[in-house]
Amino acid sequence: WVKLVDEALLGRKVIGLFRRKGGGEEAFDLEALGKTGTAAQVLRMARLPDGNLQLLLQGLARVQIKRLIHVEPYPLAEVAIFYDQVKPSIELEGLARSALGLFQEVVNLAPYLPNELALAAANVPEPGTLADFIAANLNLKPDERQEILDTLDVVERLKKVTSFLSREKEILEIGRKAQQEMAKTQREYFLRQQLEAIRRELGEVDEREAEINELRQRLEEANLPEEARKEAERELDRLSRMPPAAAEAVVARTYLDWVLSLPWNVSTEDNLDLGRARRVLDEDHYDLDKVKERILEYLAVRKLRPQAKGPILCFVGPPGVGKTSLGQSIARALGRQFVRIALGGTRDEAEIRGHRRTYIGALPGRIIQGLRRAGSNNPVFMLDEVDKLSVGFQGDPAAALLEVLDPEQNHAFVDHYLDVPFDLSRVLFICTANVTDTIPPALLDRMEVLDLPGYTEEEKLRIAQRYLVPRQIEESGLTPEQLTIEEGALRRLIREYTREAGVRNLERWIGAIARKIARQVAEGESGPFVVRAEDLDDLLEPPRYRPEAPLGEDEVGVATGLAWTPSGGEVLFVEAALVPGKGHLILTGHLGEVMQESAKAALTYARSRAADLGVAEDFYEKYDVHIHVPAGAIPKDGPSAGITIATALISALTKRPVRKRVAMTGEITLRGRILPVGGIKEKVLAAQRAGVHTVLLPEENERDLRDVPASAREALRFHFVSHMDDVLPLALHSVSGATKQWGLTVSAVFSGLRLSRGPEAYKPSL
Repeated sequence: WVKLVDEALLGRKVIGLFRRKGGGEEAFDLEALGKTGTAAQVLRMARLPDGNLQLLLQGLARVQIKRLIHVEPYPLAEVAIFYDQVKPSIELEGLARSALGLFQEVVNLAPYLPNELALAAANVPEPGTLADFIAANLNLKPDERQEILDTLDVVERLKKVTSFLSREKEILEIGRKAQQEMAKTQREYFLRQQLEAIRRELGEVDEREAEINELRQRLEEANLPEEARKEAERELDRLSRMPPAAAEAVVARTYLDWVLSLPWNVSTEDNLDLGRARRVLDEDHYDLDKVKERILEYLAVRKLRPQAKGPILCFVGPPGVGKTSLGQSIARALGRQFVRIALGGTRDEAEIRGHRRTYIGALPGRIIQGLRRAGSNNPVFMLDEVDKLSVGFQGDPAAALLEVLDPEQNHAFVDHYLDVPFDLSRVLFICTANVTDTIPPALLDRMEVLDLPGYTEEEKLRIAQRYLVPRQIEESGLTPEQLTIEEGALRRLIREYTREAGVRNLERWIGAIARKIARQVAEGESGPFVVRAEDLDDLLEPPRYRPEAPLGEDEVGVATGLAWTPSGGEVLFVEAALVPGKGHLILTGHLGEVMQESAKAALTYARSRAADLGVAEDFYEKYDVHIHVPAGAIPKDGPSAGITIATALISALTKRPVRKRVAMTGEITLRGRILPVGGIKEKVLAAQRAGVHTVLLPEENERDLRDVPASAREALRFHFVSHMDDVLPLALHSVSGATKQWGLTVSAVFSGLRLSRGPEAYKPSL
């Protein structure tokens, strides 16, 4: 290389300068050289004390290697020379002026550029030379300088130089702003401030700082209670001091998000129009007057005393009677949000109270989650299937509900995750259950229980006509003009295709009919279609249940009883027979323990009154007593068949027929007293359906007739009895003549018995 410089200096020869990629002192490699280099002339050379050379060169033109001639003693090559081909134009002039103006601004901003460069640049005559002059004095990377060198077109070269100038100007301006803000002696602080200024200018704001600012703004706007606000501020301060990658930072951010998203002071305005509320409830549900009256009472209290606490209601009834949908109707009537959570199978206390924040993935309980979904602090909150809570090793969720459902405590409900009180006193809680037996007494005591009994046949018919049929017609894509289901068909569906307290299966069968008709319409039939009772055999499968058996003729030893089932009332026949034996009591018909005890009590009563009944007192030593209740495959239990069993047994002992159209229900004691029973409404309606004309009820159940529809009260005769002495004259046929019975004459017997006592409206006569 020294020889090359000496010969070039002495012979005034031109040398080529090319950038070698990667630098270093490796052997000559043509592939490592830049595409374009510079032809230069050596103007002056100086030898330094350390043996190096210092050269002053003047660039002449761009060159590119065409052919390498030799490498030793120094590389010699044939090159192509490129001079700037300038064609004057407005664009070229504009680019040149723009580049010159930007360069002058950069010179003013850059401390490393002398001011004379701006004047020198202004005196450069050619645009291409100007671009090269600016690029030579800018703080560019080697690759960027090579890019300028490779750009032969002057216009394109000026565009690239202008781009680099704009970037350099922005960086210098940012650097100046950052330099004004930083401390002179802290270099690290300077670098961070410069980086922050660059991001701010580029629109890349620090996400962490933006998040903290957003949370702080939300906290100011949230209007939290004092205790919740202090806890949120403490957590926000902790978060602002944490490194972004810390595990606790995620927990703190999640906690703050929950606290700030809860409706601490957000309420929906109640619609206190009692008339509208009644209309809404009547539109959605048939009957259920007790529940509707209770909701209207709550509205009336709210209207007179707005700060009144919400009641804790519990709807108890069999499946399908509309407990859940009733909650939705209540929310619509009140103008509130509706939230429902299913508690069936819940066995973890944390499902109600939430997990503490020390656990990974902790969340608030389902109460707080429901309020967040509702977006208000006074929704209608339904706790579905509260009777199906379980107990696990994680705790008892029913115990956690004690605080939630206590109006004296729930104004300060503390979720384990939030760890601050939340006011639940404005929430209208509604629980649902099928039975109350499995609900803990302490929890049941906090709720106002409203029984939703199963629907009667007439009620099911009206529900089907008003709600189910129109809904299924619409869901099947039909119109009311295309399909009509007659009342007889609906009654047959209720009697022979369903046996339930609610109407879910009834709606399924109606939907099946509507789909059958929809298929016929889709296949081209025009209709209209009318479905009658006899058409069900063709449209649906065979009936699943047989209708109630006719009562038939009066018989000895067969009494008509009334039973309650979850799907409504049923007529029950009790058969009694004496067979030779040794006094054994035979019970068949799948009877439960309570019903077996009722049979034993009836037998003991008959034995204790054997002399009065005109029966040999030692009859039980010669005969076995067999009591059977059809149908044998269906389990039966309960005490209400006591008087029916006693009547059938006494009929078998005295050979006096029992009046089949006199139905009865009631519990019997050993001394013949009649005790009250439940399910009166369902039993009376079952008696009406079966063709019974007289019903015997315990005296203490007289008040329960208020729940029986007026049509049934008018169609039946009622007798209220308190002792078997009241039952037997009404249920058994008398014996002709004055033969001895029960140890008395028949006329004496009837004069000594107490006949039924009841209002004239109930026709207390035989």
